[in-house]
Amino acid sequence: MVPSPHSPQIQQFLSSLLSQRGPSALPYSEETKWLIRNHLVTLNGAYPSLEPKTATFTHNDGRSVNLLQADGTIPMPFNGVTYNIPVVIWLMESYPRHPPVVYVNPTRDMVIKRPHPHVNPSGLVSIPCLQNWIYPSSNLVDLVGELSRTFSRDPPLYSQRRPTPSPTPSPSFGSVGPTEYARPPAGIHHTSQSTPTPRPYQPPSPYGGAGRAQTDDAAEVYKKNAITKIMEMAHGDITAMRKTREMEVEELFSAQAVLRRREEEVNRGLKGMQDEKEGLEGQLQVVLMNIDVLEGWVRENAGKVKNAPNLDVDTAFECTDLLSKQMLDCTSADLAIEDVVYSLDKAVQEGVMPFDQYLRNVRLLSREQFFHRATAAKVRAAQMQAQVAGMAARAPHYAT
Repeated sequence: MVPSPHSPQIQQFLSSLLSQRGPSALPYSEETKWLIRNHLVTLNGAYPSLEPKTATFTHNDGRSVNLLQADGTIPMPFNGVTYNIPVVIWLMESYPRHPPVVYVNPTRDMVIKRPHPHVNPSGLVSIPCLQNWIYPSSNLVDLVGELSRTFSRDPPLYSQRRPTPSPTPSPSFGSVGPTEYARPPAGIHHTSQSTPTPRPYQPPSPYGGAGRAQTDDAAEVYKKNAITKIMEMAHGDITAMRKTREMEVEELFSAQAVLRRREEEVNRGLKGMQDEKEGLEGQLQVVLMNIDVLEGWVRENAGKVKNAPNLDVDTAFECTDLLSKQMLDCTSADLAIEDVVYSLDKAVQEGVMPFDQYLRNVRLLSREQFFHRATAAKVRAAQMQAQVAGMAARAPHYAT
């Protein structure tokens, strides 16, 4: 599949590919697909000759996978002439966290220079920009620029030139195969007796044929240098702006993560407040019920206080049921034993009672106090059950 070279169509093409789901989806992580699309669109805008495509890549273990690639040519200035080097940039499954794989893709009339410091015989490219790839600041535009500068210093390809057959071949030369050296001009003839004049070695021109035979005009050279300088400055400004925007995007993602954590904390706090509100409302219902009970008791016993000026404290409270009477007896006995133990402590401190007699009495009183407290705890549990049953019976009254 090959998109149109126009940027809007390329954007639509990449959006359609990266939005696919299921078995036909490309093997890239969801959180990096927007960055992959941005890298390819920016690369095509800076180098229109590199077009995004999809193709099948076969790993060394024989596994095949459908991946994105940028296929085309990159400019390479060499000796004042700009050549086009065909390359294929594969975006692997782990891109952009890991660097892409770059291959030089020579045509049938080209050969790879051997040996080359950055290109192996299979065409695989290895340059410092790939080895020092840093996510998320590294990108394809900077990679292609580094490839262009590296190849301009040492071109990786040469044209495999075939000699033009002469209309009247000389039998002394025989058949000649492909060579990288130009044939002598047609006007020069050699006989079998003459000795050819030795010529100095001329290195072959890289991909694209021989260099220019004539020098450019000084004004044209100045104009081209000025244009190149302006383009380099513009490219530097665009690169700086892109890095700034990428840093801003990363900061926004970090802020978004912080806001999400704060949202979760606020939601947890709000839920806790709602639970506390429900608990307080339940306690308010209990208080209202107790107030109702106390007001009823006050109304019932208001006349008794007026008619009985000499009120006996022991008979002031009357237990309404057996549990209340048993609770009152246990509590009074517990408090009385507590007062006796306190008095025994004072007696021992003042020397009125021997210490062994004190221990014997405290042991007996403590045992009796334990039984009273255990009985009071059982009575209190029974009263709580009775109170809950009474609250459940009166609940419809307060709900209305």
